[in-house]
Amino acid sequence: MPPKKFIVQVEPAVPAKDGRPSIGPVYRSVFAKDGFPAPVPGLESCWDIFRLAVEKYPNNPMLGTREFVNGKHGKYVWLTYKQVYDKVIRVGNAIRACGVEPEGRCGIYGANCAEWVMSMEACNAHGLYCVPLYDTLGADAIEFVICHAEVTIAFAEEKKIPELLKVIPKAGDHLKTIVSFGKVTHEQREQVEKFGLAIHSWNEFLSLGDKNIELPLKKKSDVCTIMYTSGTTGDPKGVRISNNCMVTLIAGVNRLLDSANVSLNTKDVYLSFLPLAHIFDRLIEECFINHGASIGFWRGDVKLLIEDIAELKPTIFCAVPRVLDRIYSGLQQKISAGSVIKRKLFNLAYSHKSHNMKAGKEHSKASPLSDKIVFSKVKQGLGGRVRIILSGGAPLAPHVEAYLKVVTCAHVLQGYGLTETCGGSFVSMPNEMDMLGTVGPPVPNLDARLVSVPEMNYDALSSKPQGEVCIRGDVLFSGYHNREDLTKEVLVDGWFHTGDIGEWQPDGSMKIIDRKKNIFKLSQGEYVAVENLENVYGLVPDIDAVWVYGNSFESCLVGVVNPNKQAIEHYAQSHNISGDFDSLCENPKIKEYILGELTRIGKERKLKSFELVKAVHLDPVPFDMERDLLTPTFKKKRPQMLKYYQNVIDNMYKTINKK
Repeated sequence: MPPKKFIVQVEPAVPAKDGRPSIGPVYRSVFAKDGFPAPVPGLESCWDIFRLAVEKYPNNPMLGTREFVNGKHGKYVWLTYKQVYDKVIRVGNAIRACGVEPEGRCGIYGANCAEWVMSMEACNAHGLYCVPLYDTLGADAIEFVICHAEVTIAFAEEKKIPELLKVIPKAGDHLKTIVSFGKVTHEQREQVEKFGLAIHSWNEFLSLGDKNIELPLKKKSDVCTIMYTSGTTGDPKGVRISNNCMVTLIAGVNRLLDSANVSLNTKDVYLSFLPLAHIFDRLIEECFINHGASIGFWRGDVKLLIEDIAELKPTIFCAVPRVLDRIYSGLQQKISAGSVIKRKLFNLAYSHKSHNMKAGKEHSKASPLSDKIVFSKVKQGLGGRVRIILSGGAPLAPHVEAYLKVVTCAHVLQGYGLTETCGGSFVSMPNEMDMLGTVGPPVPNLDARLVSVPEMNYDALSSKPQGEVCIRGDVLFSGYHNREDLTKEVLVDGWFHTGDIGEWQPDGSMKIIDRKKNIFKLSQGEYVAVENLENVYGLVPDIDAVWVYGNSFESCLVGVVNPNKQAIEHYAQSHNISGDFDSLCENPKIKEYILGELTRIGKERKLKSFELVKAVHLDPVPFDMERDLLTPTFKKKRPQMLKYYQNVIDNMYKTINKK
């Protein structure tokens, strides 16, 4: 394989042998060609990340919350690093006063807020295992996590207290203390005390922490958090993440940002709205704390997110693709609603800047005039100061990524990682338009390789190397909590097998193209990689989402589609088809049109005949978490989708088999 721009080979390939698949060469970031970044002196634990920042930047604004005056939200009010530290010490003392010892389990339940971070830092201070309780998991999963992790004390957002109280009868064997981030009602206190538990308001709890308790020594190998992943099947898995994972990854992220000339600094401001219960946001916030930068919290309402952005004026904006898709759609609608002259000016500026960026110019130098006259309005819509937009959690559509790279006047980067790899494993580079649609090269503190998957025809040693992405390094988790069997399945000889199928690009970036587990065999014996097909069908502009289904008893595929409302209504109008959106989704002519579009794109992308969908059901309601069809990170829950759409699937196959 020819040399690549952003990675260097550190170990050779291993050919297939004794029934084992072939293994591709081991690569690492070119920024780590002389070795991984050295540990930061004194940085042994997550507590050190915060403690050292307090020593260095005591008066820097750390945590910001919008004040609420006369029924309205106003400016952000800030707590400094030293003010947060003083509260954290009191919270930690209070936890210990409740009888919780080092390595005890502390749950945190609710939306991101200053109290969430303080509770987390108190865990870090006393060597407790912070156990985030996913805000969107629901009561059953909350009960499971509390029992499985043996959580003895739980902090909760005030409005989440009723949800938490529902699990007390079964979780009461472990849970002994509940702390509200706000107030506690008389009824709640009576209910909790009836079961022999204690409950405190935030201010009451702080008053328990006046007596100082000596902080225990912390080691790099100590677990700092058990983060439960919302699996698509079965119970959530508790991922044990050590202090070493966090401090190692922070050193790697710093090396990467420094090498790309986009380092974090004390003036950076971050909007905290992605769930802190997810590794993506937790890692970003640890990086900000490490640099003495500022973190402002949203109000918890996605409809008000743009208002929070306008008030906070963040410099770094991290989001999942669904949020960036909304921003993209909103911009498209605004441009469409403008005058013909404005549309032409915008399109001309876009084409000019995009052309120059593809030719290799940095985004800030590609078309300064276009930025000033046209795109500055887009920049102001994101607060006016955003310099980096980072997408993670799921693939970002290439057309959305390309568009935002041009119009936002910011670096738009796409990252990839798992809870088991502490979040950030790959990230694309600034000013590299060729990386569009990829997740970039590995970060400079881990090794990566591909392993062939013969049953899916992915070969790690071909001229276009493809295979399962495997990762090695100190960023890896310490195993699944109380599930050694599952740990052994994915951790083999020091390598974590992600289950994702990747393809090395000529420049050394990684493109995620499929999912290993999402394969099945049709009745004629052909293997189908369903996620790859959904990526292809997702290119049809008139649909918002698609779920493809097949099994070994049927010879063909069927699909459930969320059609785009505007596109369907426009098609219906132009073809004299009447009815509201719901009835249009039932109309055979509309179904025929969508099926034709899926077939067209499938043939364009050279899908095999058995990979073409033969029937579709149109669901006007988007796939959602309310019906348990998506995980909190918007991945499809395939078993649940099958259960929900079983009758629809059966009817489609009956119709097909009658022909």
